[in-house]
Amino acid sequence: MSEDKKSLNFLEQIIEEDLANGLDKKNLRFRFPPEPNGYLHIGHTKAIGISFGLGEKYNAPVNLRFDDTNPAKEEQEYVDAIKKDVSWLGYSWDKELYSSDYFQQLYDWAILFIKEGKAYVDSQSSEAMAEQKGTPTQPGIDGPYRNRSVEENLELFNQMKNGLFNEGDHILRAKIDMKHPNMLMRDPIMYRILKKHHHRTGNTWCIYPMYDWTHGESDYIEQISHSLCSLEFKPHRELYNWFKNQVYQYSKETYPILPKQREFARLNLSYTIMSKRKLLKLVEDRIVNGWDDPRMPTISGLRRRGYTPTAIRKFVETVGVAKRDNVIDVSLLEFCIREDLNKTAPRVMAVLDPVKLIISNYTEGKEEWLEAENNPEDESAGFRKIPFSRELYIERDDFKEEANSKYFRLSLGNEVRLKNAYIIKAHSVIKDDNNTITEIHCTYDADSLSGTGSEASLRKVKGTLHWVSTKHAIKADVREYDRLFMDEAPDSHQEIDFMEFINPDSLKLINAFVEPSLAEAKVGDRFQFQRIGYFNVDYDSKPSHIIFNKTVGLRDSWTKKKPEEQPQNIASTPIQNQVQRKAIDVIQQLGKKFTNLPEAKQLKAKKDIQELAKQVSYEELEPLFGTATKKVGTRIATMITLDVLLKGGLKKNAQIEDFIEKALVDNEPLLVAHAKAISLV
Repeated sequence: MSEDKKSLNFLEQIIEEDLANGLDKKNLRFRFPPEPNGYLHIGHTKAIGISFGLGEKYNAPVNLRFDDTNPAKEEQEYVDAIKKDVSWLGYSWDKELYSSDYFQQLYDWAILFIKEGKAYVDSQSSEAMAEQKGTPTQPGIDGPYRNRSVEENLELFNQMKNGLFNEGDHILRAKIDMKHPNMLMRDPIMYRILKKHHHRTGNTWCIYPMYDWTHGESDYIEQISHSLCSLEFKPHRELYNWFKNQVYQYSKETYPILPKQREFARLNLSYTIMSKRKLLKLVEDRIVNGWDDPRMPTISGLRRRGYTPTAIRKFVETVGVAKRDNVIDVSLLEFCIREDLNKTAPRVMAVLDPVKLIISNYTEGKEEWLEAENNPEDESAGFRKIPFSRELYIERDDFKEEANSKYFRLSLGNEVRLKNAYIIKAHSVIKDDNNTITEIHCTYDADSLSGTGSEASLRKVKGTLHWVSTKHAIKADVREYDRLFMDEAPDSHQEIDFMEFINPDSLKLINAFVEPSLAEAKVGDRFQFQRIGYFNVDYDSKPSHIIFNKTVGLRDSWTKKKPEEQPQNIASTPIQNQVQRKAIDVIQQLGKKFTNLPEAKQLKAKKDIQELAKQVSYEELEPLFGTATKKVGTRIATMITLDVLLKGGLKKNAQIEDFIEKALVDNEPLLVAHAKAISLV
């Protein structure tokens, strides 16, 4: 194999072989065929990148075809969103098409199938048909309507089309082989009755073609040369070929090219779900604020969060084209956006958790406008002016009264540099009645201004802090987003609902102060908040009220949290693998399944709860006293935790006594037993 051949992915090799075997390059045509029943997500970007990427490589047209065969779930909103997403990623399609464009042609071909004895109307219940279909190891059996006459089938199918039957009364099935080893070939359904309004055809049709019947024939009508899809469709390839070979006999003069289906591994991402049904549940249950919530893996969500088309396309390119399914670590996607924004995002200063810094030897009322570099990675980005004054805001966690030699930020008696400004030394603090620091007082070295070249300016200090001038700072709201799920594979646990793994800290609302240059920021503008991360302006912003979304931090904050291996069962999950979650959240999770566990696993879960309880405060536990009566497991877990706190010195109060008394008269023996034990503490 040549070096050029080796550099091709397996799909490109297939195309090259077809061209070498006589396929005219001008007959190459690809398609991206989404179903308009939801928003596109990061998993779709691979399919988009493959089809449109091949179109770019071979200068071949790519159709955008909407497989709109299920009016119950499809909406124009999704069509518009999909078009916007594909365009935003930087791709252009040749034709915008719809499977519904071919409803009449598909119906006409179905009539020919019936006339040739290749299809029949089945009037059984779905349960009866499922029984007759057999199993992967047992052949199916013929149903009672399989040998209906052509005339009866034609009449029934016509009546189905004309709306004379109810949904579920009849279906049209292809007549192939009920004993076929591939269950998909055992007389698959071609049409079902659906009396639903279609977003394009209205109420013209009340029978709709099934995906397997529609998809391949749409490829054929459009003369797609290579129909590329994900691996779950590989078992469907045999049926795809059977259908296309039948219709080819009817229309080979009009449509001479037979498409070739080939499959690639889909894109799976850690800490993410890709199921449209589950994503819809997140929206409907208001876990997120719509399909474009920045925590969602949808393309619109990623766009709103601040991701760029360049970063997403780089991610897809890096992942590559494979034949076997695997899971890509989400940190790779985050790396790609960091790498892109590092090159393009202007640097600015913002303080998210402010504490006032007063420079006691700086002249009151004086202010300077200092020069700051916009992006050290881009010389053409230039410089901007930022105001400096006697009173500044710095981050609260950038100061400690006392610190060891490894602490490189500000502490009493030690020096740091203020970014683009002066070297300062802290000498005292002012605190409020709660012992919280409200002001840090320091002095500055007037000769140490950055960039002046003076001896003092060249002096080395351990740390550099960002800041904003209190007089000039602009108030801003910051939405600090994190991963939506705490588990690497939230929908992979058979006995645990994916909703159990929701990250309660996936969104934090912060009142921040930002430098005045950001007053002119526009919706969608992206910035690096120095020493913090990358942020962009949300479309909820107004001229008088700017809102920033956190795109990603400057470094991966999840690396240390990641467990060595994933738990197979919550009840048997080692405590050390749960430290990435708040202890109280893990206790609640353990409690939900507690009463359904066998005795041995209950004992293990109890020990885990007792260990986790050592990390729980009474303030975190008290809200669980109001847990609904039916949630017995959670109440037991709460009781176990309370027992640990009481033995650790917690004093009983009225709320605790009330919680115990209610448990003592409960109908659940296990809860009563724990309540009795705790009542003696």
